[in-house]
Amino acid sequence: MSERHFSDWELVYRGWDPAEQALREALTTLGNGHFATRGAAEEVYARGPHYPATYLAGGYNRLESEVAGKIVESEDLVNWPNWLPLSFRCEGCEWFDFEAMDILEYEQRLDFYRGLLHRKVHFRDHNDREFLLETSRFVHMSDGHVAAIDWLLTPLNWSGKIEIRSGIDGDVSNDGVARYRELNGHHLSILGCGIAGEDAIFLVSQTRQSHIVLAQAVRTRATIDGEPASLERRTASESNRIAQHLTLSCSARKPVRIEKVLTMFSSRDFALSEPCAETCKTIHRLPDFDSLRERHELAWRKLWSRADLTLSGQHSYTQPVLRLHIFHMLQTISTNSIGRDVGIPARGLHGEAYRGHVFWDELFTFPFLNLRLPELSRSLLLYRYRRLSEARYAAKQEGYRGAMFPWQSGSDGREESQALHLNPKSGRWIADNTHRQRHVNAAIAFNVWQYYQATGDLEFMTFYGAELLVEIARFWASIAVFNTARGRYEIRGVVGPDEFHTQYPGGDHPGLDNNAYTNVMASWVLHTAEVTLDLLGEDERAELLESLRVSDEDLRHWNEVSRLMYVPFHEDHIVSQFEGWDALEELDWDELCNRHGDIQRLDRVLEAENDDPNRYRATKQADVLMLFFLFSAEELKENFERLGYDFDPHFIPRNVQYYLARTSHGSSLSRVVHAWVLARTQREKSWHLFKDVLASDIDDIQGGTTAEGIHMGAMASSVDLMQRCYTGLEMRHGVLWLNPVLPDDLEQLNFTVRYRGHWLAIQVNHHTLSVSLEKGRHAPARVGFHGTVYEMDEGQQVSFSLGERK
Repeated sequence: MSERHFSDWELVYRGWDPAEQALREALTTLGNGHFATRGAAEEVYARGPHYPATYLAGGYNRLESEVAGKIVESEDLVNWPNWLPLSFRCEGCEWFDFEAMDILEYEQRLDFYRGLLHRKVHFRDHNDREFLLETSRFVHMSDGHVAAIDWLLTPLNWSGKIEIRSGIDGDVSNDGVARYRELNGHHLSILGCGIAGEDAIFLVSQTRQSHIVLAQAVRTRATIDGEPASLERRTASESNRIAQHLTLSCSARKPVRIEKVLTMFSSRDFALSEPCAETCKTIHRLPDFDSLRERHELAWRKLWSRADLTLSGQHSYTQPVLRLHIFHMLQTISTNSIGRDVGIPARGLHGEAYRGHVFWDELFTFPFLNLRLPELSRSLLLYRYRRLSEARYAAKQEGYRGAMFPWQSGSDGREESQALHLNPKSGRWIADNTHRQRHVNAAIAFNVWQYYQATGDLEFMTFYGAELLVEIARFWASIAVFNTARGRYEIRGVVGPDEFHTQYPGGDHPGLDNNAYTNVMASWVLHTAEVTLDLLGEDERAELLESLRVSDEDLRHWNEVSRLMYVPFHEDHIVSQFEGWDALEELDWDELCNRHGDIQRLDRVLEAENDDPNRYRATKQADVLMLFFLFSAEELKENFERLGYDFDPHFIPRNVQYYLARTSHGSSLSRVVHAWVLARTQREKSWHLFKDVLASDIDDIQGGTTAEGIHMGAMASSVDLMQRCYTGLEMRHGVLWLNPVLPDDLEQLNFTVRYRGHWLAIQVNHHTLSVSLEKGRHAPARVGFHGTVYEMDEGQQVSFSLGERK
């Protein structure tokens, strides 16, 4: 029988369940921002429910495949050689086969405070020999090139010889997502393998197209009673794998400890002559497992001192799941990511879904990083800056100016979206027009601006941020077309975040006109670019405009477009998702639910019935509500007034209810947005949706997708709902504003943020808000509450009465 339990800092699985294994492997992945390894058992290979895999941040490769009679090119985050293999056998017997044993006890524990994965297996083989296997594993958070495994193998009722096999397996491919298996997944060539001293071996691999070289070395040692075991050691290698075999004697009830340490370097790393030489040198300089673990745990303690949020009340589920989400974020992008040319993969470093690409999901991740690890935010924003030239080229090819970033990004910033995608419900490959989601450019601009709001980093804006904003603004100004009949600018032929609608019913051309979210965000970017230019020094502003060849006439045009962008509305002040939305048919949700049950992926359900989601007023995620998610009611009112539209904040609940009734939540981000926009008006409903967000990956509510990789945006947003939404935290004009309204089920919330160089401890309950300036820069911190700004010095605390807010 399989069970799952939580403590404040642990996720515990008891009992072996093959049907859950792929999900468990994703959720027990260990990483450090440089690389990550799925939580597969060391003794298994990629077969059945098992999929051991290791992913290197930024480690992409491009291949061609024949799909539906067409040659398609795709770039993937590569599954690198498996460094986990560690197994044993009794003399004269077969290698340990977990599924062939009688499992008497099975437990797996993920300790996210220390970054450790533990396993305990009590089993009996077909000769009635019983063993207890206790394992621990980590991917080193302090040293981004190191990982280690510790086995404690105890024969309980038997003595004799055993053979240990420890190796590196290069016979791997990208095979973790069923719907991609028609694509070529053989990304690696093995360049060589060998011995690195008496107790270590190495293997060197290289991607076939991008020519990234990765060298891995493992060191294996065995001890009994704390002393080196007397053993025989031999090495066996094939063309694509290598292993060491250790033969030793063991005694009943006397544990044998096997320690396996990994180090790996790639041609993407700095300060090395050659990856294999660096790897073989380093493996012998590393201390033992316990010493490595001590430094690793210290690094995690430091991260948690910045990153944790503590809840008061009955939160035996909510508290640990929030921490699990923070844990997986920090394993995907951490201090080891700083200075590396990496983005934020939408599915983490936990699997191969979305082929490891970078989407707009970073929009949902940066708010956490900006207020905890701003140096990391800065580094990740440079991933986009370094791809400006490719974005400029993409814009030029489409007849636009400025920079047009891709919907899916990988190694070099070109568009990586698929031309075709497989509908697993119908088995058909269908055209994919989601690359027309130009709103990703607004997300990048928004991320740059929010980073500046959190940090006041004018140096970044001067050298990088302003250029990004100006070039994205130039793109929006060039894609907007003036409609003389309306006296308004329009943006045509795009797709919004709701990917259910990619063209008009019966239309010949992909894309939709005047997507409300896209148009409002384009206006905002154009205005924000103007504000950003005013932040720069006079000389810096002039130099930037001259280098980018932006004229005064360009600036006047941008200002005009920002004020005259068209936004569609229909009845009762409802913002239309796009022009023509109100002409679509209403969907019979009840009838469809009765026939299919789960219709979150409504697009696949309808396509399998030879129908088309473009026909209906039904959304995967409601584009319009993204506006209420990103902007406060006051900011949104200002945006619409700038556009010349009368928009009262009282219209917001009406829009929320309208789209909530027409949303399938086919995106993991949909419930995030709905929970956010309902936080002030329907707290109970917001809390219910927040709990659904928590369950997205841990309960795999989308039916098998988490096994292919976590959903970074949803995980980050669950934390941000606590950090910013329920506290009313906003950053405007150098002031950290707070306006908390906690859900009824949340008694108290405590966390620390870093705002413009100041560490502020925030405590909020239903009656009181307290802010303490723990340490900071010389200038005072500015905190706002109910229209008043308070300046705080180090060691000072301010408290505010909230009263009972019902």
